[in-house]
Amino acid sequence: MSAKIIDGRAIAQQIRQEVAEEVARIKARGQVPGLAVILVGDDPASAVYVRQKNKACQNAGIHSITDHLPADISEAALLQRIEALNADPRYHGILVQLPLPGHIDTQKVIERVTPEKDVDCFHPYNVGRLVIGMPRFKPATPAGIVELLHRSGISPAGKHVVIIGRSNIVGKPLANLLVQKQPGANALVTVVHSAARDLAPYTRSADILVAAIGRPEFVRGDLIKPGAVVVDVGVNRVPAETPKGYRLVGDVAFEEACKVAGAITPVPGGVGPMTIAMLLKNTLTAFYLQQGA
Repeated sequence: MSAKIIDGRAIAQQIRQEVAEEVARIKARGQVPGLAVILVGDDPASAVYVRQKNKACQNAGIHSITDHLPADISEAALLQRIEALNADPRYHGILVQLPLPGHIDTQKVIERVTPEKDVDCFHPYNVGRLVIGMPRFKPATPAGIVELLHRSGISPAGKHVVIIGRSNIVGKPLANLLVQKQPGANALVTVVHSAARDLAPYTRSADILVAAIGRPEFVRGDLIKPGAVVVDVGVNRVPAETPKGYRLVGDVAFEEACKVAGAITPVPGGVGPMTIAMLLKNTLTAFYLQQGA
């Protein structure tokens, strides 16, 4: 068996084009959706992600800024800056790039972003709406996974979805999205994590297996049910003899998985591009929410 490759780059580009067309219609009315990104400190990975987000906004016609703040900024000063952006009508979405320096209470920062501008869907109010099946925003990576499946013609309805990982960013919100009795969901969802003594009984029963644990090539071929759909969320750097000194791999051993799975997302080029595409969609949602639409 040779798995079908699910092309996240191509699907993300479709979504970006749809967003760009919608933004053009909004601009024709004399309005511009806006996104403000806060970057604290000089973490290299965070800086790369922020540049990618800003470039995607620019290409879609969304006005965006990056507030690059020093790593030693006080918690009070950061909260004050968020309050200023909450009140600024030019920015419909606010995104605080994580992780934050250790002296700052991350949860306090998340809760200071007004729910109407919380395009990451981290605020407890928006998380609560997600859980009961009435989301205003959907977290970008989980929503990207659902959209990847939908646009690839893969319906989770009635299927067993096993998610490896219980993070607040991917595992938990994805489970909440997929369990809803709604189109593109209605799945039987199992979340497994480090407390499981043996993952195999769960993963081998999965019609759709999602790996989101941040451990390079952890999911080997023998953990996958033949013909299953495998969604690899992981992006891990491992040493390699390349100009950069590393290569990117997922949480799934790709070559092994391809021999067993029916379809699989690659790393890179799978889930990753979808995250930014869905962030753009959330920014549009925030714009319409604040217009009363």
